[in-house]
Amino acid sequence: MKKLIFLAGILLALLSGFDVKSQTTEVNYDETGCLYTSYKGLVMAGYQGWFAAQGDASDRGWHHYQKRGKFEPGFASIDFWPDVNDYPTTYPTAFKYANGETASVYSPYDETSVDLHFKWMKDYGIDGVFMQRFLSEIKSEKGKRHFNKVLANALKAAKKHKRAISIMYDLSGSTSADMDLLANDWNELQQLFALFNNKENPTYLRHNGKPLLAIWGVGFNDNRRYTVADIQGLMEKVKGPTKKTAVLLGVPYYWRTMTKDTEPSELLHPLIKSADIIMPWAVGRYNPNSYATVSGNTLADDIEWCKTNQVDYVPLVFPGFSWGNLKNSPNVYNQIPRLKGDFLWQQVAGAQQAGAQSLYVAMFDEVDEGTAIFKTKRENELPLNGEGKFVGIETGLDSDYYLWLTGQATHWFHGKKGYSAQKPVRKK
Repeated sequence: MKKLIFLAGILLALLSGFDVKSQTTEVNYDETGCLYTSYKGLVMAGYQGWFAAQGDASDRGWHHYQKRGKFEPGFASIDFWPDVNDYPTTYPTAFKYANGETASVYSPYDETSVDLHFKWMKDYGIDGVFMQRFLSEIKSEKGKRHFNKVLANALKAAKKHKRAISIMYDLSGSTSADMDLLANDWNELQQLFALFNNKENPTYLRHNGKPLLAIWGVGFNDNRRYTVADIQGLMEKVKGPTKKTAVLLGVPYYWRTMTKDTEPSELLHPLIKSADIIMPWAVGRYNPNSYATVSGNTLADDIEWCKTNQVDYVPLVFPGFSWGNLKNSPNVYNQIPRLKGDFLWQQVAGAQQAGAQSLYVAMFDEVDEGTAIFKTKRENELPLNGEGKFVGIETGLDSDYYLWLTGQATHWFHGKKGYSAQKPVRKK
């Protein structure tokens, strides 16, 4: 009977002209009341959540939208412009479209905005997100208040829409002394949000039978002010004497050979072996032309190393890259082109062919560096930006195209048949 009702609902939606975007794979509670017991088989995205708008309740101004204290033509840190047509609350800016209309943005400090994002995840079949938590930001009272509010919004929305959620600390800008800050903050969040209470937060992601914590920025050779040894000590603190926490480490792309972007530390491989999962950072490491060569020499061997050492491996995929406004350089507008989704699907197929079981998508809402998969404006409908510009998704695509394509990747990783290296065609 339930099946008949479901099919009838789809038929009715089709007849009424509604776009049935995807059929979300059914998730079932385990005996403890938890919905997501493993990262295996999931497609998760990163969720920055760091934007704030002038006039929202965060009192942070145009945080992460602005440049040098201004958010007006010529002063923007974002390359992509969010499509805010669906948001209940938006904020007018100093930017105008060619027709003189004011361009607006959103704020994740608003509960309704985050709820909409999680609704999109459900609608398009994306499993969930890792909530980014930047140590450099939570050092300040306003920063911590902001990220706590966005996390509260996200936990509520994840429960409502049955999407997986986990916390990822980003160590960028941190020092050795900040490791204690992370450990203390992690313990505080568990208490403040009853994080692992399956009644309160049934969709918090588990792995290997434990709540999963992600720590990003381990082993990079870009002159960071903390060491691999610091992370080793941090791992012991967050896991605790009872090993109650599973840990994902965000590592450099060339972690296995310890070349190029990786610090050649003798402590790195032992540290990785002590983790539950690793996720190598692939953004900017290849482009559509070099992907096959780079990944062909990396993915399969990475996965084999991890199998041998009993560590799970999650490859990263991203739709493209652009940070012309952030870097104040026209040379890096659309630096890694999206090619109407061909580049993203090339990576999805490459991960499948190499034997990966899960994916990390960078990122859900990252408009600063042009990796966002959520709804953004197209090339032919962008605000004006003085002598600069904004970069849109390709004309001819709907603003939700990259949500849809990521949802297709999720179906493939859930085991649905009919997918291949050929990018799926969206039916109108």
